[in-house]
Amino acid sequence: MSAVISAENLSLTFQTNDGPVHALKDVDLTIDKGDFVSFIGPSGCGKTTFLRCIAGLETPTAGTLSVNGMAPDEARRKRAYGYVFQSAGLYPWRTIGGNIRLPLEIMGYAKSDMVDRVQHVLKLVELDGFEKKFPWQLSGGMQQRASIARALAFDADILLMDEPFGALDEIVRDHLNEQLLKLWAKTGKTVAFVTHSIPEAVYLSTKIVVMSPRPGRISDVIDSTLPRERPLDLRESPEFLALSHRVREGLRAGHSYD
Repeated sequence: MSAVISAENLSLTFQTNDGPVHALKDVDLTIDKGDFVSFIGPSGCGKTTFLRCIAGLETPTAGTLSVNGMAPDEARRKRAYGYVFQSAGLYPWRTIGGNIRLPLEIMGYAKSDMVDRVQHVLKLVELDGFEKKFPWQLSGGMQQRASIARALAFDADILLMDEPFGALDEIVRDHLNEQLLKLWAKTGKTVAFVTHSIPEAVYLSTKIVVMSPRPGRISDVIDSTLPRERPLDLRESPEFLALSHRVREGLRAGHSYD
């Protein structure tokens, strides 16, 4: 395994009018190629902030962080990752195909290449035939799949996902969790995934990073013992419940920092 993302003694403090806010503190973490890593913790614990540091959208105030062996800012310029936000963020005046094409247009891809890539990622997220639909014609879950397709369009090695299914109902969320695992198996991407859901974190991940309240620290890193093939009913197994219990205990232990 080779490290794709590596953080050592990473800290980030925001300076505000009310004084400093310590968002991250002494974070040490290695994410290997092909890992699916979920970050879980209470609101304000730095999960999204850490994801934004990986993306080069926030600058740590201490420690080191590398992405594909580069500084995050360089990795961003070299388009090392696709980013999926909490909301789908699709432009309503563009078709689904047009939304997926947007990053390719910005990057200057040839028209024929864009056509092939859009068709490929639509198939990956099971949205074949929806290229000419507009976002308002799709359900929330389908819009989020289109957002994932857009992030996959330029074939970056890393997929950063900031609680992409948090606003969806449980039935849709379960379905998208299953689809995301299939997508990950097909593409071999390295995934960093933020969630507030213990079952989601345990079901999806090869590694679960449990974070404490601010300042965001890692209170536990749990390597999953679940098989790669994960039907939904796996969530009723003793192994799944034991992992969920460990995550819950890690979240409780993290609160001792308060």
